[in-house]
Amino acid sequence: MIKDAKNLNTNLKRLAEITEWFDDQEEIDVEQGLEKVKEAVSLIKMSKERLKEIENEFEEIKKEIEPKDE
Repeated sequence: MIKDAKNLNTNLKRLAEITEWFDDQEEIDVEQGLEKVKEAVSLIKMSKERLKEIENEFEEIKKEIEPKDE
């Protein structure tokens, strides 16, 4: 698996590599294909979690810079 799984760019790059692997196959070995799909699903889940974290961080920054009504 990927060492830096929290890095969104790394995850997206690996997903692109998996997609390319499938595109390059004339005949797909079912077992190998299954492993690639499992890895892709894991990467997608981690990426969705990281995107949510990033969204939360942006919301916190937004709160810090917005003027407070007093």
